[in-house]
Amino acid sequence: MDPEEQTSDLYGIIQSVVHVEWLSTALTVAIALAFTALVARAVTKVLRRVLSHDNSPLPSSSIFVNIARIVVGAVGVSVVLSSCFGIDVSAAITALGIGGIAISLGFQDTLSNLIGGMQVTFMGIIKPGDNIEVGGVSGVVQDITWRHTTIEDACGQTIIVPNSNISKNTLVH
Repeated sequence: MDPEEQTSDLYGIIQSVVHVEWLSTALTVAIALAFTALVARAVTKVLRRVLSHDNSPLPSSSIFVNIARIVVGAVGVSVVLSSCFGIDVSAAITALGIGGIAISLGFQDTLSNLIGGMQVTFMGIIKPGDNIEVGGVSGVVQDITWRHTTIEDACGQTIIVPNSNISKNTLVH
């Protein structure tokens, strides 16, 4: 067999593998998800930098970073589902909206903590570094996440307080 025939056979094998539809779909999904991860990382870095400045109107709590990361991820997954698999994302979002009522009943405590965390953060009630007392617990606020606020007491112990408790109970600043 001469080199030209070997090259032609190799080219035929490569063509048969590359033109397989699942391979191109998998490659597209991998590229889209990698791009989504890069965008999420860039948004995270920018938000952390913006929120860490002293003149920022918002505190440097991780709730904003986590929400932004979730939004970027949801958009990336929506693009993948729509472009690669032909799924109508608007119909899925509508179905999730209707199913959201049932889900919200199941996640009532989690949603209460999320909304409580957003409330205390957006209103500037507390921010990392504040010395607070809530529900008989006192200490310095370390971080405010989507579910809880981390407080370090005078003994150096880490105390986790659900955000709903902070928004419902009396808070001493």
